[in-house]
Amino acid sequence: LTGAQDGSVRMFEWTRPQQLVCFQQAGNARVTRMYFNSQGNKCGVADGEGFLSIWQVNQTTSNPKPYLNWQCHSKTTSDFAFMTSSSLVATSGQSNDNRNVCLWDTLVSSANSLIHAFTCHDHGATVLQYAPKHQLLISGGRKGYICIFDIRQRQILYTFHAHESAVKALALDPCEDYFVTGSAE
Repeated sequence: LTGAQDGSVRMFEWTRPQQLVCFQQAGNARVTRMYFNSQGNKCGVADGEGFLSIWQVNQTTSNPKPYLNWQCHSKTTSDFAFMTSSSLVATSGQSNDNRNVCLWDTLVSSANSLIHAFTCHDHGATVLQYAPKHQLLISGGRKGYICIFDIRQRQILYTFHAHESAVKALALDPCEDYFVTGSAE
């Protein structure tokens, strides 16, 4: 799966030189993040205008439409994570009201899909990591802060200053004992 500054999203297969599917043509907002769900049957794309789009991967058409296209944040959606069986999605980004980390239910109408919004990360959240074993969500922000959220109780557990500049990467070890942060500095 490839995404570009021009907003195009294309899927390739290792053994074929041409694309299999063009999920999104050029001319859209820049792609900020893309992931497959753990089952491999859906892919999601976040963009610089605050949208999250999700497609079924096993499409037979060459230009399929997303089955979900939500504006999750008013300025940008920088990252997202598929949670549970892909029906719950977390997003990070920048919104005018500082609700920069949000939980969404993909099985209900778009009017009722926002489950919870956390007011955190001045100037926006840049990255997100889901820890399924502990039911925690970890986010990094533009000002170098890390927030850890308890998904079950829907509350912020910890906030600490990790870097002097924007957090650009989060990684979680497979046992979920440790996580690592990387920044623009």
